[in-house]
Amino acid sequence: MALDITELYNVSSNAIKEAAKTAPTNRLDTYADKDFDNLLHTAIDNLQTTNNYLSDAENEEIKWSLGETENTHDLSIALQKASVALQYTVAIRDRLLDAYRELIQMQI
Repeated sequence: MALDITELYNVSSNAIKEAAKTAPTNRLDTYADKDFDNLLHTAIDNLQTTNNYLSDAENEEIKWSLGETENTHDLSIALQKASVALQYTVAIRDRLLDAYRELIQMQI
């Protein structure tokens, strides 16, 4: 019994057509949109956290300079948190700008 290639092709193409009918449309686009959405919300949350740390550090500096508190420990912790958060945010920004520049330089 010889195998007919056209029958094999018809079977596989019909199976592909049926699978395409039942598969969710734009599945990859949906995943990409969700991933980008999650990335964007995470970036915004990180920026808000960095801003909160910077304002907390500024408030601690003001309290210490006005003499409202003598606890330099809280001041140093707030300054260190703000510094680390700002360094992290700048590093992420630099990476995103590098990726953007690389995408812009790609030739299609």
